[in-house]
Amino acid sequence: MTLTSTRISPDWPCQVKTPGSYDWERSAARWLRELVPARYASYPALIRHPVLLARHAQIQVQQEIRVARTALQTARAELPVLGLPESVIEHTIKLYAAEVLQLQHIARSVRAVTEALARRGGHPA
Repeated sequence: MTLTSTRISPDWPCQVKTPGSYDWERSAARWLRELVPARYASYPALIRHPVLLARHAQIQVQQEIRVARTALQTARAELPVLGLPESVIEHTIKLYAAEVLQLQHIARSVRAVTEALARRGGHPA
């Protein structure tokens, strides 16, 4: 992929400015910090190196996908034991399925941002 004046991918997050535009790395870091636990977002190495923050966000989102998939795969067997009505169980299954799709989209967005940051050397311009 080449950097252009438009978004580099359909998965590019709208919260992040287009690569090459003024202050785009800062907008990328701000968006990535929202994807990781707050304690990680304050570590100096992750603040100084946005590409490192992006790597951690990739790992974080992949873990969240695994959790949502496990919740989805086990819901039908485990939720009835909790005494939940069938309508709540069905709603919860739909919620988990939607969350998996949303997280997969976020994972693609993080990959796109990571690739752009890596091309810039991972340092703010």
